[in-house]
Amino acid sequence: MDTSTLESLPPPPGVVGSLRAGFDAIASHFMVILLPLALDLWLWLGPHLSLEEFFKPILADFSKIAGAGGVPVADIDNALKIYGTLFHGFNLFSMLRTFPIGIFSLMTGRMPLETPFGGTTVWQVNTATSLLSNLLGLTLAGWLGGGLFFYWVSAIVTPAKDDRIRSVQAVLQTAFFSFVWVVVSFLLGMPVMLVIYLLFALSSSLAQGVLLFLGFLSMWLLVPLFFSPHGIFVKKQNALVSIVNGLRMARFTLPTSSMFVLSAFLLGIGLNFLWSVPPEDSWMMLVGIFGHAFVTTALLAASFIYYRDMNAWLEVALDRFKTKATTRQA
Repeated sequence: MDTSTLESLPPPPGVVGSLRAGFDAIASHFMVILLPLALDLWLWLGPHLSLEEFFKPILADFSKIAGAGGVPVADIDNALKIYGTLFHGFNLFSMLRTFPIGIFSLMTGRMPLETPFGGTTVWQVNTATSLLSNLLGLTLAGWLGGGLFFYWVSAIVTPAKDDRIRSVQAVLQTAFFSFVWVVVSFLLGMPVMLVIYLLFALSSSLAQGVLLFLGFLSMWLLVPLFFSPHGIFVKKQNALVSIVNGLRMARFTLPTSSMFVLSAFLLGIGLNFLWSVPPEDSWMMLVGIFGHAFVTTALLAASFIYYRDMNAWLEVALDRFKTKATTRQA
């Protein structure tokens, strides 16, 4: 775009204005934070779905094989202790928090083992069939719940008349989007992990350099990935069109959009340290859960507002640019 075209346009939506509008929207529609509140209360006070009993015989077999292979006993004991602690604290219900679309949760990062009522009730997963069915069921529930949550927040800032039809379409497209996300992540992630493993076997310095490059690459891809599902909820697009639209918006608005994404991440992650201060066996944890639900939902609302306003501004800018180019050619 040339300078004269840009000068005739109103300023693009600002980061601070979008964030403020998001917090104002959630403050006026407080009920929308019920879903993240409910998920965190369930993960905190509800029963845990544990994999400890399922992995006990697997760890025992690992110990025998490692011992027969000449691995020092101290190393085996350390590995068993680490894995035992991991599986003891892991709650399979945390799979209800799906990415990138999902219900926000503070407790998936804490995996609490204590509550104000004492120890948690633990349900064990004992068979591979039970593990697989729980994984599939919880993941699907997380996708559908995440779609409903994102739709609910988006409907506050972008209301529409056909809300019932729009909600069903949005939730279904969410499930498809999440499935595509999982498949692409697996297809890209497995070869990358294999290459990094081989590079570490050859040269740790080379592998670290590749990791650094991938880190910079992921930061460059963060903005289009962040906005890739927003078109489903704001513009009623299907999943694939929404992904393309997110890439298109990021291409033309990368500096400003990067500042918005960075600000949202810093606010969300920074305040998570504050929300995590109370111990898990104290009722003060309710304050952290409530604060986390409100802030993260407000940031999500702000992202929808920013996406809506930036796309409207971008359409006007591109239309004026095309009109001016056509006039010059004529």
